[in-house]
Amino acid sequence: MLKAIILIGGPQKGTRFRPLSFEVPKPLFPVAGVPMLQHHIEACAQVPDMKEIILIGFYQPNDELNRFISSAQQEFKIPIRYLQEFAALGTGGGIYHFRDQILSGGPAAFFLMNADVCSEFPLQEMLRFHRQHGENHCGVLLGTTANRTQSLNYGCIVENHETNEVLHFVEKPSTFVSDIINCGIYLFTPDIFGHIGTVFQRNQEELTNGKQMPEVIRLEQDIFTTLAGQKKLFVYKTQYFWSQIKSAGSAIYASRLYLKQYHQTHPERLATNQDGTPKIIVNICFCIVFNFFLSIQLGANVSIGKGVTIGGGVRVRESIVLHGAVLQDHCCVLNSIVGWDSTVGKWARVEGTPSDPNPNDPYAKIDSETLFRDGGLTPSITILGCNVNIPSEVIIRNSIVLPHKDLNRSFQNQIIL
Repeated sequence: MLKAIILIGGPQKGTRFRPLSFEVPKPLFPVAGVPMLQHHIEACAQVPDMKEIILIGFYQPNDELNRFISSAQQEFKIPIRYLQEFAALGTGGGIYHFRDQILSGGPAAFFLMNADVCSEFPLQEMLRFHRQHGENHCGVLLGTTANRTQSLNYGCIVENHETNEVLHFVEKPSTFVSDIINCGIYLFTPDIFGHIGTVFQRNQEELTNGKQMPEVIRLEQDIFTTLAGQKKLFVYKTQYFWSQIKSAGSAIYASRLYLKQYHQTHPERLATNQDGTPKIIVNICFCIVFNFFLSIQLGANVSIGKGVTIGGGVRVRESIVLHGAVLQDHCCVLNSIVGWDSTVGKWARVEGTPSDPNPNDPYAKIDSETLFRDGGLTPSITILGCNVNIPSEVIIRNSIVLPHKDLNRSFQNQIIL
């Protein structure tokens, strides 16, 4: 018997996602046509003997989250429930707080994954790897290879190349440690709770002046660093795609990765060139039939939400257009996210700067975005929050527009409050 735990976190503090997370929790933001969290759940549901999926976070339960859980249960035929933390307890504190519910039914092991990653989720391969390494260890970490410079932005894993044992673990080191990085996807046995409990007891003993709750426990810094080198942790290195989704720019990159994967997993979600349809370049996801003219050109790598209206002569590339949006005649949308029920006027241009990894480096990852650099907004994708109105014949470039704004001129490299 297996279970899966998905850590969905809480309300976002980062400005790069804020105009979008105003409307839905970040894990429910559509990536490649479906909520980000649905990719995780689908992968978990395909694992044999998976009995339950538990979501843990500190979002207040709301209609959007409840509807998603109900819909996912019906689609994937597996029990799914949400457990709300009383505060942000960290990657280890949340599962320790709810350990009784996780262990109910006596699961032999459970998967744990962060919601803000995209991956092919090689869960069944991790399970086979776990069983091949006997019963004395308590966890398997999914790892991937990064280049030397970017590895400093992640948890770094030093392994025994013969046994795959984790010998050393450092979270975001200041100097190079290893090019194997932590993917935020794990397989644990119930023994992990004994090690988390030890840290909890230590936190209680060291608690002074009420500066931090003892329940706040971080797997990476508090658990992995201690267990490394004790034959308790192993690393399974994946050759499949993986990326974090920390910003809206990385959401567009993740959408591209999933759209490419759809050719093998969900070809029915991809549009194709047919008589009487728009010109499709490559990898276009339509959620539902929408209103369009045949003179439009879509792609590459575009996700179109339900109820979107697209006028004649429109060009869309490397973008996410959310439901209810209107793209009027001859407008151009490049490297952007167009929010729910927003309107882009005739001959307007909405354009961003992609934050893709270096295509010439097979181990490159998306760089951590700094919102401001050299006194100005760092060029990145353009984000239109919900119900934004872009007038005709203006240019919006490398900007963030908060919801419910009616713009009257062009903007570049600005946050429009």
